[in-house]
Amino acid sequence: MLIQSAFSALRQTFSPPLRAILWKSLGLTVGLLVLVWFGLTRLIQWFQASHHISDQYPFLDSLAFFLAGFGLVVALAYVMPAVSILVAGFFLDDAAEIVERTDFPSEPVGRALPWGTALLYALRFAGLTLLVNIGALIIFFVPVVGIAAFFAANAYLLSREYFEMAAARYRPLAEAAEMRRAHSGTTLAAGCLLAGMMVVPVLNLVTPLFGIALMVHLHKRLARRLPAPAPLTRLR
Repeated sequence: MLIQSAFSALRQTFSPPLRAILWKSLGLTVGLLVLVWFGLTRLIQWFQASHHISDQYPFLDSLAFFLAGFGLVVALAYVMPAVSILVAGFFLDDAAEIVERTDFPSEPVGRALPWGTALLYALRFAGLTLLVNIGALIIFFVPVVGIAAFFAANAYLLSREYFEMAAARYRPLAEAAEMRRAHSGTTLAAGCLLAGMMVVPVLNLVTPLFGIALMVHLHKRLARRLPAPAPLTRLR
């Protein structure tokens, strides 16, 4: 089920119907990462200036510059999951509807969450993911443990966020969360796939759209095993 969903999601990610959303998703992802990079570089420059590192230890200036560059790369990798969740929140409903109409034409299309609710939900999870990854970053240099903590935490958080957002198009959020817990093995395996993509440069930029398509497929296939949920009546 997961492998079939993953291949279908990969096909959809680069398909013509989703191409416009893909470019928007890439643009927003890169834009947010540039803002984070800019903020981190300003913070490093302020720290160096306030502690007079260049004046007191000139030879450390070049070393600090090198380490700062390496640190920025590492920091951006740990920020990427939170950025991915935030980006997915912006494009979920448009992308999910295209996937539903093209790959499941005989089944009803889901209903979007109210925009404000969807945004708050994405912001909440993005904030939680950022906090968790800051904690994982603190233990980055602990052999094995740092990488394992990063992977495990993001596999869980990404599986939870992406699946519940996709499922919430068909059922209340509480029921979507319950469905995820009932199929925790499958959804967590999907989260492991997304977490793995996060550590691959360039590929991690398409994770938001791929994650949406993946979880739409996964939810559809899992939902076929369940009784049909009561129709949702949401105000747009």
